[in-house]
Amino acid sequence: MDYVALGHEPYIRLGVFGGVFFAMATWEFLGPRRKQTIRRSLRWPNNLGVVVVDTLLVRLVFPTTAVGLAIVAEAHGWGLFNAITLPVWIAVVSSVILLDLAIYFQHVLFHAVPALWRLHRMHHADLEFDVTTGLRFHPVEILLSMAIKLSVIAALGVPAVAVLIFEVLLNATSMFNHSNIRIPFGLDRALRWFVVTPDMHRVHHSILSRETNSNFGFNSPWWDRLFGTYRAQPAASHDGMTIGIEQFRDPRELGLDRMLLQPFRGEAGGYPFARREGEQ
Repeated sequence: MDYVALGHEPYIRLGVFGGVFFAMATWEFLGPRRKQTIRRSLRWPNNLGVVVVDTLLVRLVFPTTAVGLAIVAEAHGWGLFNAITLPVWIAVVSSVILLDLAIYFQHVLFHAVPALWRLHRMHHADLEFDVTTGLRFHPVEILLSMAIKLSVIAALGVPAVAVLIFEVLLNATSMFNHSNIRIPFGLDRALRWFVVTPDMHRVHHSILSRETNSNFGFNSPWWDRLFGTYRAQPAASHDGMTIGIEQFRDPRELGLDRMLLQPFRGEAGGYPFARREGEQ
């Protein structure tokens, strides 16, 4: 089954990506949550251009995919789940949960360390919040994230099927919870017990550092509640809040060339945890 997953991985991931992207883009057009003032024709080509750069770099730098490494780890007996005997379904479910927890801590780390925040802030510097924001990550951050993910997979001995499930979920939920879609308040409140909703994650993209440093989860909403980083609503309301960070407010900064250079320009700012005391 693992080898079947590996053989069809590109088609599965591309199919889910295309389907979720189209669904969210259509939903945003028919039922937007917030009125956008910056046209899509400026933002979308650049945000999607970053995806192309990220994909090419990962393929060039890493000799294997995450699923491929999981198969190699199984063949060599690497990692926790290859050293103990468990029913397959328990290993798969546990692996997906642990990978999601690792991504949560990684996300917190990229907010806590100024040098890492310089990379991650490109994601937050988008002046609007929609499905393409969920794909907008600096290439160096993507490479570091891939290295961390591969290390976790090797250490845990994650089954290849679990890796594929997690990769598909992470990509799909990132597009979903960054979407500019309107969900009724009651339904949103119920969904937050099971998945990170757009209204929950939008708080994380507030210009206020105390809100930026909250709601780090992508898949599960429970990590933020468990570790005390959950914030239910933005102080200025979803319609009144300002998206982005204090730096890079000029719409010209939305260009692909300027986005790629953002980590090397200006100060880290007051968003990393150690620097936010003055704002509070």
